[in-house]
Amino acid sequence: MLEGVEANRIIVGAYTDRKGGICPMLAAHRNGGRTSLASFAHAWDGYTGARRRPRPASDRELHTLTAMLEASIAMDEVPDLHDVVRDEQKKQRLRIFKRFDEYERAVAELAVLRALNRPDERTAPQEQRSLVRS
Repeated sequence: MLEGVEANRIIVGAYTDRKGGICPMLAAHRNGGRTSLASFAHAWDGYTGARRRPRPASDRELHTLTAMLEASIAMDEVPDLHDVVRDEQKKQRLRIFKRFDEYERAVAELAVLRALNRPDERTAPQEQRSLVRS
């Protein structure tokens, strides 16, 4: 629609006029856009205050329409906030799982160290007996 608006004489209040002016929806259609939203036509005519006869769109109306179309295009290029939040939550879960894995590994290493430092149950009574005899 943006290309159509820039390439054609845009009017308000009708689909076409006798001087070759066209509405923004027809301009979009002629430039490859396939839109069929009647609500846009009603909103456009409501915004412009269109009466019974078609008239050329004013510079202010065209600048507003162009700015809104450019903003709409820019919004399509911005990632969806839900996707950004979901990706961040996934990264957070991965960090938590990584920390949990590190914690489990540390607990296992501690258990091994304790087992290695624990006196052997078979030799412990003998050492105690020898201490008692001396």
